[in-house]
Amino acid sequence: MLDSLPLLRAVLLGFVAAVLVLVGNAPIGERFQLLGTGEALADDDGDDGDDGDDGAGGDDDDGGFDDDGGYDPRRLFRRFLPRQNRAAQARPVADRAPDEIVGLGFVPAELDQLSASGFEVLEQSPAFGAELVKLRIPAGLTLETARQQVETVAPQAAIDFNHYFRPEQDAARPCAGDGCLARTLVGWPATPERLGSCGTGVRIGLVDTAINPDHSAFDGGELEVIRLTDAKLPESGRQHGTAVAALLVGSAAGRTPGLAPSAKLTAVDAFYRASRSDDLSDAYNLVRALDLLAGRDVHVVNLSFAGPANRLLEDAVEKVAERGIVMVAAAGNGGPRSKPVYPAAYETVLAVTAVDRRKRPYRRAGRGDHIDLAAPGVAVWTAASISGARPRTGTSFAAPFVAAAAALMKASDPRLSVEDIHRALAVEAEDLGEPGKDPVFGWGLLNARTVCGFSGPAVLPRID
Repeated sequence: MLDSLPLLRAVLLGFVAAVLVLVGNAPIGERFQLLGTGEALADDDGDDGDDGDDGAGGDDDDGGFDDDGGYDPRRLFRRFLPRQNRAAQARPVADRAPDEIVGLGFVPAELDQLSASGFEVLEQSPAFGAELVKLRIPAGLTLETARQQVETVAPQAAIDFNHYFRPEQDAARPCAGDGCLARTLVGWPATPERLGSCGTGVRIGLVDTAINPDHSAFDGGELEVIRLTDAKLPESGRQHGTAVAALLVGSAAGRTPGLAPSAKLTAVDAFYRASRSDDLSDAYNLVRALDLLAGRDVHVVNLSFAGPANRLLEDAVEKVAERGIVMVAAAGNGGPRSKPVYPAAYETVLAVTAVDRRKRPYRRAGRGDHIDLAAPGVAVWTAASISGARPRTGTSFAAPFVAAAAALMKASDPRLSVEDIHRALAVEAEDLGEPGKDPVFGWGLLNARTVCGFSGPAVLPRID
């Protein structure tokens, strides 16, 4: 018996060491997030088949945390046993195509020269009055070297890597009662009667994943869905796009009434299903999507996705803003210490963070000086992908509140410029946190009480 003690001690020490390697030195809350949150998942439902009615189905993985940020260890351990490989899901994901360069503004002679040097033109399309091109780099070149070569050949073009972008959503627990509609938090005009004439003629653009146009949430509405990605690629999941679209234009008579139910929505599906848990778009298709929506003369574009800075996307965003179109983007769900994400961090875009029903910041929302406004984004009630409804959480679902407000204001007074809309929303916001603009809430919580009454840019003070 005594002889076995060293062996037993070694086994126990080995077990303890393995546990320490797994959880590291992080605080206990962070350790549970590592095991259970599944933050790398772009899709909180798993797949369309899991998407249930009223939040009863699906795979709402919250890592033991409730929708207000509280911790319940029982929730974690219910989830942990069948999903013992959660830590592997948190590994870094690729942020760019491994062998592609994209550019906007090529001339034919430059493409001929690049082709002679071993570059392959994969796709090209007109966008914003110029030629948008996707190139495959020659074998043996690094991406950075390839980009430098393309910039040398085409110095007047905007050149960058073909960065990836993903929807910004997380899982949420079901909620009940009027608070699920969330609009009461910002004083949204609840009915078409209260919206009045300002809801007439509103045109909203959306760049997102696929949408289920047959969902009852869209009965009687004006919904145009355009898929941009290669038909050979798997269609992106419908959970995210359907939820965001219903928030914007869901039928006023349905279970998930939209913020602007009378608006016409042009939704561009610029994503594809890269894996069961990952919907992706790239800079090339996002530029095409923005060009398409600019041609539709929409009042506002909702961008509930995020990725790294990209020169082509920045150029496209600036060109859209020059046409008087307001762009609203999700601030990202990378957490308070994450770097700014794009397109939200571009100056001409309204960056929207999320708060819960008590006006507290969503714990995973990004922060920074670029944050402009806060809106409901925790357990927001909206359409599920197949039928019925369920709560959604993430900055993705906060952005539509600001997008709809901007669209109603713009439709009410077409004289309003993008800058006018930005200032008006900032001035009317309910200040939260530190006085004035701060990196958590921006100018504060969206105040929708005046979206149908504001008129004329002359009364707006400067906010910078």
